[in-house]
Amino acid sequence: MNVLICDDSGFARKQLARALPADWHVNLHQAADGLEGVEQILMGHGDLIFLDLTMPQMDGYGVLETLQREGLRNKVIVVSGDIQPEAYQRVMALGALDFIKKPAAPETLRALLRQHGLWQTATPAALAAAPDLSPSPLQSVISFTPELRDVYQELANVAMGQAADLLARLLDAFVLLPIPNVNVLEVSELHMALSAAAESDTLSAVCQGFIGAGIAGEALLLFHDASFQDLARLMNHQGELDHNAELELLMDTANVLIGAFLRGYANQLDTPFSQGHPVVLGQHRSIQDLIQTNQSRWRRTLAIEINYRIQGHAVQCDLLLLFTEDSIATMNNKIMHML
Repeated sequence: MNVLICDDSGFARKQLARALPADWHVNLHQAADGLEGVEQILMGHGDLIFLDLTMPQMDGYGVLETLQREGLRNKVIVVSGDIQPEAYQRVMALGALDFIKKPAAPETLRALLRQHGLWQTATPAALAAAPDLSPSPLQSVISFTPELRDVYQELANVAMGQAADLLARLLDAFVLLPIPNVNVLEVSELHMALSAAAESDTLSAVCQGFIGAGIAGEALLLFHDASFQDLARLMNHQGELDHNAELELLMDTANVLIGAFLRGYANQLDTPFSQGHPVVLGQHRSIQDLIQTNQSRWRRTLAIEINYRIQGHAVQCDLLLLFTEDSIATMNNKIMHML
């Protein structure tokens, strides 16, 4: 059997490959985006496809739509950090065989493959003959390499999906998810990135600090003020949409997105975070005003940026996770241990 892992994250592809049964004798292929995945499928490399949803070039939905349009009967198991109920419904309607959330545990994969008749438990003799797929020791890396950026992006992707799922259930809507943007930024570069996030809109912003086992930083939610009307309707707000009502909607959204993202991120690093009280940095202000007022808070940092949008509604916000420079070495060491 030819098995294709289609995911834009090299870390996620390796993680999934290592989670597959060691005695499952298949030809394993990989694709880094949907277009490459379709090419591999047309070459006969995808009898079974493990498919991510959030990818550049062509996303997972596009791959499923292509298979359906071309009448191809490849078996597809979606493996995604986007665990919203509507995401599940959409992929199943497009012909997916099943859906599991990232990161996929070995026992979950084995149960799923067994359920669909794709793999059976091996005999003790077969297990003894199976090759050793355990990872070789890796030297701790302190520098921020492209490989590490890929891992951080995948960690953020999983946490982003968990936060979106919670928001989608709260609003009874579908949250459109981007590919997380991960960079180490100097303070001037951070200001440029913040300015680009909302150059033509006024914002309301909430900041919440977090710390745990040598990792510290701040989560910053930039909420576009033009979103308040639609957000109020989605949250069934009654009464006048005044300053206090907008503040309540802002804090509710911040609590959902920041809290769920930090939990999802911390769980993957096996490091619980203690969270400080959320602080309102400003309401109905330009991004330049927010930066000018709070520039002393931010120095050189590892920044993870995610733009959340609600499908069919004018609701948009940017979530930034700003880790201190000292935190990078600690997280790198944890990541090398995970690998």
